[in-house]
Amino acid sequence: MPKNRTITIIGGGFAGLTAAVTAAEAGAEVTLYESHHSLGGRARTADGPYLTNEGPHAIYDGGPHWTWLKQRGLLGELAPLHTLDAARLRFHHRGALRRMPPLGFLRQTFRKAEQAPVDVDFLTWATGLVGESAARAAAAYSGVALFHHDPGALSARFVQERLHRAASVPAEAHFIKGGWGRLIDRMAARARELGVRIETSSRIDTLPTDGGPVVVATALASAARLLDDPSLSWESGRTVLFDLALRTRKGDPFALSDLDAPGWVERFTTQDPTLAPAGEQLIQAQLPIAPGESKADGVAHAERLLDLGFAGWRERTVWRREAVSNGRTGAVDRPGTTWRDRPAIDRGDGVYLAGDQVAAPGVLAEVSFTSAVEAVSLALRATRGTREAQPLDLKHA
Repeated sequence: MPKNRTITIIGGGFAGLTAAVTAAEAGAEVTLYESHHSLGGRARTADGPYLTNEGPHAIYDGGPHWTWLKQRGLLGELAPLHTLDAARLRFHHRGALRRMPPLGFLRQTFRKAEQAPVDVDFLTWATGLVGESAARAAAAYSGVALFHHDPGALSARFVQERLHRAASVPAEAHFIKGGWGRLIDRMAARARELGVRIETSSRIDTLPTDGGPVVVATALASAARLLDDPSLSWESGRTVLFDLALRTRKGDPFALSDLDAPGWVERFTTQDPTLAPAGEQLIQAQLPIAPGESKADGVAHAERLLDLGFAGWRERTVWRREAVSNGRTGAVDRPGTTWRDRPAIDRGDGVYLAGDQVAAPGVLAEVSFTSAVEAVSLALRATRGTREAQPLDLKHA
């Protein structure tokens, strides 16, 4: 294999493994470095007995990664959510627990992102359509897919895409049985089958100098340090991760959505009982907190929601865990900006970025996937591999 057909990937999360498989399938010689002792990044699943992800994780079937994973047999078994279970979604609105959200909220969810302006904030735009109360409820609900403390202040186009897809019927969101770590295991096995050299516990502090393209698939802050480029920044969310195991009780809701302030609490064992020991159920929440708010503020929000929907949860608790996640919830776009304004994938001199805060379309993991495929496509083109890898048409993605 010629030297200029080698690709180095730094970061072994979902983006890095997507890049590794894509490059290897195109015939490149690939080496992937991961600083942690295991692969996965934020897609890791903890070891038992509680198979928690780093925050709630879902995969949306409307995105390009769905088809890509399915074609390669990597998607694996999904955890089914039955109709009766889904019907146990509850809404906290105007201080009370309800079975249905306001009608104006439902009307807003049907609108596609293309109908929303880029340069106006979501709350202003939606208020003109459905009134302020329903607009605020819709903004809060969208927090399940963007994890920001004030979604109404973000670009209407950005928020509406996430609202429309998060509230779609039938649901676009699906769950990997056994946790996202199972998906990572399958992707890593596929990469190794293709000849990718994977080195874990390998922290890279300086870029390789062998002349081949490098795909940096780390958190954006880490990429900025590695590339010594402080311009690599973009706004992200700040959240409290709240994991809880309860003794099982009939009547608990599947999930509880706060429409008064962004917040979502979900019982993940509803669709996948394997995530906790028999007789117990696993609940995960990711509560946005504003600048100046503390972990205690986010935990108190979660506990208020639990008090409303999960009777006797304190007495039933057998395990709990809390943590703060800073800037690790993907990019958020302010009015007047779109994904095209985020840090570019092509950094010049054979260096490319991949991850969920760079210039690629989609929601949640879709941004990581699309940027990874595009980064490899550009890298292969730069080494005159145009037949093997044509660039993605991101204009219409």
